[in-house]
Amino acid sequence: MSNQKQVQLTAAVLRHYDRHKRELPWRDSGNPYYVWLSEIMLQQTRVEAVKQYFNRFIMALPDISALADCDEEHLLKLWEGLGYYSRARNLKKAAQQIIDQFQGQLPRTKQELLSLAGIGSYTAAAIASICFGQSEVALDGNLIRVFSRILMVAEDFSKQSAKKKLENMILDYLPLKRPGDFNQAIMDIGATICLPNGKPLCHKCPVAEWCMAHQSGMELSYPPKKEKKSRKIEKRTVLVIQQADRVYLQKRTHKGVLHGLWEFPSVPGHIDRQEAREQIQEYLPLNVEIAEIRAFLPANHIFSHLQWDMISYWAILKERSAVAETRQTYQVSQGSGRKPGQVGKSISGKTNQIWAGKKEINLQLSLPSAFKVYQQAVLNYL
Repeated sequence: MSNQKQVQLTAAVLRHYDRHKRELPWRDSGNPYYVWLSEIMLQQTRVEAVKQYFNRFIMALPDISALADCDEEHLLKLWEGLGYYSRARNLKKAAQQIIDQFQGQLPRTKQELLSLAGIGSYTAAAIASICFGQSEVALDGNLIRVFSRILMVAEDFSKQSAKKKLENMILDYLPLKRPGDFNQAIMDIGATICLPNGKPLCHKCPVAEWCMAHQSGMELSYPPKKEKKSRKIEKRTVLVIQQADRVYLQKRTHKGVLHGLWEFPSVPGHIDRQEAREQIQEYLPLNVEIAEIRAFLPANHIFSHLQWDMISYWAILKERSAVAETRQTYQVSQGSGRKPGQVGKSISGKTNQIWAGKKEINLQLSLPSAFKVYQQAVLNYL
């Protein structure tokens, strides 16, 4: 494409952005913290879903200092429902790095931003260009799709070399004065016009006249699609254990999916009622008996690489004096003066096992969305 056409395309992109940019709560704030937070939240999550979480998050943690000092349990509760919880933990780590190494100010260059926990090439480029006017290409899926169609670049973009090649090509279009707006403009075009699935809305596209794939009628051939790997399906049985107005929860301590989060206990495979009874009894003291156990709700949850196919059982424990005594030791403390994220006494001093009531589940404990069906059922019942 000639230099003149490159200039025309860039001007058309910025004009379209000025007239039609999406209204998002982190845009036009001039606050680098907001941009950073939004970019992390938007990884693997739809924009509409992020808006609600973003507003709640900044009300609770309005700046980098508050994030750095935040109790992890409270942080994970704020993140509950967004998934990929390592993002939240890395936010806190990065905030602490910013306090310790950058005098509490988000660094301005891509290279410095890359030194922070959880910030990769795309996020660093987005922050540097949007907040600080640095000439960096924020190469996300939208930019890849839009420019692979404009320039008819047929590469395997799962490879770093292909991404770098396209990034260097896009640099020719990046304006010196408004690199952040240009990046965001292309993101908007990719999200609302140059769609990833189905036919792109080329009649609405501000760059259609310069798009080589559109001129050739080959929009859907770019970028080349890779065959998706099939997800592994894992059967699991979830166990809801109720004692009066509380349920048993444990924290996942092993590495892997949902590490460090509270959960209803679950076991691999689909087990029958008797096996469920025996499994539940292992979580309880010897003097506590099960009054009733019944088959409960099935559910499915899809992770990026894995699908859980779940069945469940709900067990209600007997109420008698021995159980009442047990509850005094085993329930979550209801003492006052707790900070956000503190959940009181654990089970016999075990910090990874608790009996939790409606208040703790609603306000303090972060349960992953994999257990959303069971969490909602418990909240409705207790």
